[in-house]
Amino acid sequence: MCLGIPGVVVEVKELTAIVDFGGVKREVDKLLVPDVKPGDYVIVHAGAIISKLSREEAEKTIEAWKEVLEALKV
Repeated sequence: MCLGIPGVVVEVKELTAIVDFGGVKREVDKLLVPDVKPGDYVIVHAGAIISKLSREEAEKTIEAWKEVLEALKV
């Protein structure tokens, strides 16, 4: 099972991209999806972008993550 986290690309470098995960920004590898650009929504797994997704898909996924995290609060 793999766990991919959705985020939005805010900056693109030669081999990496800066991705914003709800306010937390991380530099990730973009070698598997080299055509990303700022504003693209992506799924990141193990420090690498593994796919792009539409804004609608990203918003649904982010909302589902919020629900999971809320349910885990004790």
